[in-house]
Amino acid sequence: GVVEACLLHMLRRRAAGFLRSDKVAALFTKVGKSYALAGDICRKVQELQQQVESRKNQPNGQEPLKRQGSTTGKAPVLTPQALKHIWVRTALIEKVLDKIVQYIVDNCSKYYEKEALLADPVCGPILASLLVGPCALEYTKLKTADHYWTDPSADELVQRHRIHGVHGRQDSPSKRPALGIRKRHSSGSAAEDRFAASAREYVESLHQNSRTHLLYGKNNVLVQPKDDLEAIPGYLSLHQAADGLTLKWTPNQLMNGTLGDSE
Repeated sequence: GVVEACLLHMLRRRAAGFLRSDKVAALFTKVGKSYALAGDICRKVQELQQQVESRKNQPNGQEPLKRQGSTTGKAPVLTPQALKHIWVRTALIEKVLDKIVQYIVDNCSKYYEKEALLADPVCGPILASLLVGPCALEYTKLKTADHYWTDPSADELVQRHRIHGVHGRQDSPSKRPALGIRKRHSSGSAAEDRFAASAREYVESLHQNSRTHLLYGKNNVLVQPKDDLEAIPGYLSLHQAADGLTLKWTPNQLMNGTLGDSE
């Protein structure tokens, strides 16, 4: 829908067609006369529309006959939303939408007024460039209307960035950061391994997960471990689990991955 709005912005009436209600269809048809990729999309859209119409005209919900050269005997089932945007949708799935938009941008004087978005020397090429990524995807599975995201809270995103940020990307992007816990190279005993594992689990527990829910978090909370030591700033967090509430505090050095050899 957004792409269609861009394509229709200040489209010339002659390019849109005087009598056609579907201006996007008129634009694709006109471009298809001089650009082969757009012409292919026009033929595929017309075939899809014919198959949808034949499905509607079938009595008792019978399937239409298999089209010659088709890989399946069933006509595609298109939702009203897909039919509404069938031209842009088909070009997107066929991975040529970016090329068609780029062609329109290169020949914008034929189709658009001077003040149109696609006629702009900056905005037009940017739109075509932005469509390169979506056209590289395989649209084999689409999210349904009842698909809900469970986005993490802002505090959790900040903590994820600090823990899994630049410090962990020095060796490899796919490598899990060490969280500042250095293993001693002397013996590599099981106790030290358990310490490193428990430290990682402790810090990772600050995230919301299936076992605990982060209720509250505040950074730079001072804790004084001993009377003769300075207060240490850290991250205070309150978690809710199935068996009750837990209050945790983690030094900022560990949160930032700069603990080093500190005790």
